[in-house]
Amino acid sequence: MANKPDWGKPPWKIEFRHGSQRLPRQVDVAIIGAGFAGLAAAAWFRHIAPQTSVAVLEARTVGAGSSGHTGGIALAETAAGDLPGLGDVLGGVKRILRTLRVDGELRLGGVFEVSHRAGRADSPIHWTDSAELRVARTVPGGSVNPGTLLGGLARSAARHGALILENARVDEIAGEKPLRLHVRGRVLRADRALVATNGMSLELSGLAASAQPKFTLAVATEPLSAKQLRSLGLASRRPFYTVDLPYLWGRLLRSNAVVFGSGLVHVADWRELERLSIGAGEPAALIARLQARVRGLHPELRAVAFTHRWGGPMLVGEEWKPVFARHSQSEDVVVLGAFSGHGVALSVYLGCWAAEALAGRRGLPDWKGNVNPLAAEV
Repeated sequence: MANKPDWGKPPWKIEFRHGSQRLPRQVDVAIIGAGFAGLAAAAWFRHIAPQTSVAVLEARTVGAGSSGHTGGIALAETAAGDLPGLGDVLGGVKRILRTLRVDGELRLGGVFEVSHRAGRADSPIHWTDSAELRVARTVPGGSVNPGTLLGGLARSAARHGALILENARVDEIAGEKPLRLHVRGRVLRADRALVATNGMSLELSGLAASAQPKFTLAVATEPLSAKQLRSLGLASRRPFYTVDLPYLWGRLLRSNAVVFGSGLVHVADWRELERLSIGAGEPAALIARLQARVRGLHPELRAVAFTHRWGGPMLVGEEWKPVFARHSQSEDVVVLGAFSGHGVALSVYLGCWAAEALAGRRGLPDWKGNVNPLAAEV
């Protein structure tokens, strides 16, 4: 990737400094992508198999892609629901973070599902959004601080002995034994690999024909008072998302600012994501529309100021199912991604599952029907 795209600035920082690392000639396991999934996989692999050499290869910097530009809502299921054999995602993430000694500011107090048509009479939320928007039910979930979680996972992976190589874009994987990864004109050999690039590098993951890259937008308000949060029905601090259209999601930050997200930019090729700017064209128009929509939700938001505006890539899989399978070109490569906006908790959970699969300790799921009998919960 050449220049850094103008995706705006989310209201958190990723604090990780690992220094310059040289590309080794060979490793046991190469992990492509330093987002939630890749970093969790690296840390977990070194945790369960400390004798195994692991290198994380990131095209830009830690969290530069989807993970660093997410909204931070943690959900219990995939976008396609509770798939066979998925297990306890939220409980698994809690155990993973505790085991790896990572503080991602995980809060699991539940998430509001809100509706324009079928909200409860006793809903704490009463907003105007083409129709009255109210809470329909509360589901398991919560939120994380994406910056804190990414920094914590990266530090844990490094502490456990994984190499983290930034500005190390993988251009090609040759399915030989060992694998040959072409990294900026050099070659890294690896016995096994995990491709966890999500919406980027779809030729590398083999998903160019089967998954759709999108670009989603978000804004953050100025900090609100406790009185304003009570008036808005957000005193419980639960995140929320709509179960019908027009779509809207959001959550509180620790500062009492509120994140609101909505809108998708559709692209024909994932490379278009690198050229998008939230300050121009369709992304800018969608941000302006989102801000106007937020100000119309409730009198407390009529004059609210916005401190942050940003967007980020996502990948939508077939039937909204995540991709978690062996690469079509090599059994030694596992592909993980296409979380369809549900990747905050899921990517950490499945990243560790992927590490166990690459270590030969666990099978991969078959989400077309059955689950590999070797599969067991993290």
